[in-house]
Amino acid sequence: MAERVRITYATMSADNPKLHADYEEGMRTARSWLGQKHQFYVNGEAREGEGYDEERSPIDRDIVIGYFARATKQDAKDAIEAARKFFPKWSGTPWDERVRIMRQAADAISDRAYELAALMAMEVGKSRLEAIGDVEETADLIRYYCKQMEDNQGFSFQMGALSEREHNRSVLKPYGVWGVISPFNFPMALAGGPAGGALVAGNTVVFKPSHQGFFTGLKLYECLRGGGVPAGAFHVLTGPGSAVGEEIYTNPRVDGLTFTGSYTVGMQIYKHFAKDYPKPAICEMGGKNPAIVSAKADLDKAAEGVMRSAFGYSGQKCSACSRVYVERAVFDQFVDKLVQKASALKVGNPLERDIYTGPVINEKAVETFEKAVQDVKKGGGKVLLGGERMKDGDLGRGLFVKPTIVEAPTDNRVWKDELFVPFVAVAPVDSLDEALKRANDTEYGLTAGFYSQDQGEIQKFLDTIQAGVVYVNRKAGATTGAWPGMQPFGGWKGSGTTGKAGGGLHYVQQYLREQSQTVIED
Repeated sequence: MAERVRITYATMSADNPKLHADYEEGMRTARSWLGQKHQFYVNGEAREGEGYDEERSPIDRDIVIGYFARATKQDAKDAIEAARKFFPKWSGTPWDERVRIMRQAADAISDRAYELAALMAMEVGKSRLEAIGDVEETADLIRYYCKQMEDNQGFSFQMGALSEREHNRSVLKPYGVWGVISPFNFPMALAGGPAGGALVAGNTVVFKPSHQGFFTGLKLYECLRGGGVPAGAFHVLTGPGSAVGEEIYTNPRVDGLTFTGSYTVGMQIYKHFAKDYPKPAICEMGGKNPAIVSAKADLDKAAEGVMRSAFGYSGQKCSACSRVYVERAVFDQFVDKLVQKASALKVGNPLERDIYTGPVINEKAVETFEKAVQDVKKGGGKVLLGGERMKDGDLGRGLFVKPTIVEAPTDNRVWKDELFVPFVAVAPVDSLDEALKRANDTEYGLTAGFYSQDQGEIQKFLDTIQAGVVYVNRKAGATTGAWPGMQPFGGWKGSGTTGKAGGGLHYVQQYLREQSQTVIED
């Protein structure tokens, strides 16, 4: 495998000449893939479904990413049945052999990191470093889940006994067919991570990528198959959620499900997935992530961290920082620094080397952005930076909006609604207690950030904040930037259904169920 510079979400300032040279080469490869027809795969068989849907780039609406076959409900049923038929063989494969295969698949992803990242940038608008990070995270998630299987010896444990003739074991076994429905914003990591966890545990997988991410999803399929994952173990369907997605989460022959997306859709799936008996549904459903800035904070560090979390990938992360509570004594200083730093961000074509913020994903996102700006102005707030769509020159052919900072009354809806655009609200508070109360006053509980040099304040934040992923004094991102094996990523309250975080110690076990085995010697 070629030597690579490792990029994570905490190293977004990386500026390595070799990395960029390799990316440029990958971009040339990815460009050659554009504008073609693509089938989906059931049991290794290429299918066309009922025609093709066109996908265009948010960077430039004149760029056709490709034409993707539209799977039907019957295609989804066929994939589920094929996965069910193959399950005994895959689950019966020794766990260490599954680990070997999945590690090969992870290496296949890493070997193609730059061309995959360039494709992702074209398809969903990620900057080159964000896209490389997404691809590398996918491979590292799979490797980490392999390590969890290895560290726990396949999750088979000797238990105590009541006599010398009694032998007891606790064994975790896979469920069967697992559905994976992934979002546009992390089209590899939030597809390959769950699929990798399910596969290494011994489940077979039926995978539906987001319709704005079909091509990246098909490339993930290529990598996993190229790494040795059998055709019967992994199936990919490009098709509308109303047909394919609904079939996956309503079909009684799907034994488990991982969904990442909106709270509304996630709760619909969670409520309808288990009908006849309880079944595991791992749903990650977004966030409205706060940062708190104490009067005892390093304000430069705080402003940098908030800026990165609010405007990285145009705020289209479930972990993006969208609201900031600042102690009144330092509010003006902090806001000045935040505006200054955000003003220096380069917005434009994310394929270019020095661009930090690219487009939003679709016209609906532009409308969401514009409506939020209008609501702030109508509600007596102020736009401190941005607030407009960018229409000049080449950017006018894409979906670009300016990174936006607003000061708004705390009863304005922008403090409550998840917007998923480059938009952050700031407000002064009179105490840390007030800030924590406001930070926790949300149906979500995904990520949160805090800035203070006072250890007592830090401990109070850690003891009080209601979020699954928290960061203190993090310049690389106030609320964003988790990495497998380092910061497990999962939400509380309305942000998640299981309380177990991706890339963490307890994730793979969710794809397994316990069997207690007692054998008595004659």
